[in-house]
Amino acid sequence: MSVATENFLKAIYHSKHRHLGDTKPGTIAKRLDISNAAATDMARKLAKKELIVYEKYKELVLTEKGERMALKVLRKHRLWEAFLFKLFDISLHEIHREAELLEHETSDFMADKIDEYLGHPLFDPHGDPIPDANGVIKTKDTSTVLSEAEEGKEYRISRLISMDKEFFDFCSENGLHNRAKVFIKKQYASTGMTQIVIDGQTLLLHKEFTKIIYVN
Repeated sequence: MSVATENFLKAIYHSKHRHLGDTKPGTIAKRLDISNAAATDMARKLAKKELIVYEKYKELVLTEKGERMALKVLRKHRLWEAFLFKLFDISLHEIHREAELLEHETSDFMADKIDEYLGHPLFDPHGDPIPDANGVIKTKDTSTVLSEAEEGKEYRISRLISMDKEFFDFCSENGLHNRAKVFIKKQYASTGMTQIVIDGQTLLLHKEFTKIIYVN
């Protein structure tokens, strides 16, 4: 597959499983920073290859074959993130950026070697599940977004879903990392903000943050 094809399939998969919006060509175009015409043209080409289902004015849907390909790319990406996080002292934003480049140049053989070296991890450093060699995710997601966590209860951070450097800088500076314990002190329904206590400090998080931090 070409890099453009892999990124297109991955964008559809992410939109569906991360609730990032619909999967219409125009929405995918914005996510990939390409024109609407280019996205529509790609959708038609991939539909002919039976990787997606394309109908005018409707959302794009991955076929079984297309989803397997998307998961294969995600497996390589998340294995690289786990590998880079283990070996180098770099931020979650930086390992994501590098994995975006490496995923397209990695053979199945190399992905299997990285997986073996790491001891077959089930999650990447962001808390996202790593598919196995057959494209199967063996873990069950029981997490919830921080904005929906219950007041007065303690949770552990399970996923940090973002590509934004400032978000990860903030998380790093305040101890918001995968498996960190957080106490939900207050949920502000009118603003969507959440007050938490972590490592003895109280933080008031904006709703844009509480939608991309998952806990369980």
